[in-house]
Amino acid sequence: MSDQIDTRTAWLSPDLLASVRANVPLVYVDAIPVRVDESGRVTQVGLLLRVASDGSISRMLVSGRVLYGERVRDALIRHLEKDLGPLALPKVPTNPAPFTIAEYFPDPDISGFVDPRHHAVSLAYVVPVSGDCTPTQQALDLAWFTPAEAASAKIAADMTGGQDRLLRLGLAHVGELP
Repeated sequence: MSDQIDTRTAWLSPDLLASVRANVPLVYVDAIPVRVDESGRVTQVGLLLRVASDGSISRMLVSGRVLYGERVRDALIRHLEKDLGPLALPKVPTNPAPFTIAEYFPDPDISGFVDPRHHAVSLAYVVPVSGDCTPTQQALDLAWFTPAEAASAKIAADMTGGQDRLLRLGLAHVGELP
């Protein structure tokens, strides 16, 4: 089995990954990066512009797999730093608790969360960042919106796979859904 697992990244070979995706739900994290004021109120919401799993260019949340042997907290930090840059300085609690769990399916009628590649179970978080955020090569752009702008129909129209719904749930969780 050692030839099927990349020990440097704790991930599977492309062929084995395709087989697993066809048969087993994968664990993901979704993170809504936010900036907060001195009282802890969300003032800005960061959204990426990138190529979605369906091939479209969309506004997206920070998202990615949890690797074998990786703590959820470490996966959150890894994906936030990968997408927002190493100086994003995410404030992830020692023992983070998701505000919801989203199940992504290839079939849009099952849950409203869609990933055409597979069934994925995603733990969703709102994560404050305090540093300089510069999108990395994974993202085409990073834009900051007020909570009201982020929850708008205009931004929802730019998102795919149900991530607009997840964004609104996260904003409601922190008391910022207009």
